[in-house]
Amino acid sequence: MKKLRNIPGREMDTISSVLNKLKLKNQDNEFVINNAGELSLNGKSYSQHDIKIIKTYRFEGDSDPADQAIIYLIMSNDGVIGYSLDAYGVYSNHKNDGYADLIQRVAINNVSINFHLS
Repeated sequence: MKKLRNIPGREMDTISSVLNKLKLKNQDNEFVINNAGELSLNGKSYSQHDIKIIKTYRFEGDSDPADQAIIYLIMSNDGVIGYSLDAYGVYSNHKNDGYADLIQRVAINNVSINFHLS
């Protein structure tokens, strides 16, 4: 597991520790993109108008671009809080532009936290 480089004033975390914290808060529902270009969770689809990003956790590797990832903490219009995880850049784990297009259109009520992996 990759370690994080210290950033003054920031708590150090790993991707797995953030996911574990979300689980403890019952916010570990994973939203995934479906073929219609919407995020879905437990068989229910959410359009860009049904969700908002409430926090982002960005992880950046110093030496390995494969370490770049972002966790979007998402709240749906029916009160469900969960996340969507994306490796970004050239190593994006989404096959088409639909995910990036959707995320860019979602309303943001966001606090961004950046972590650097070393």
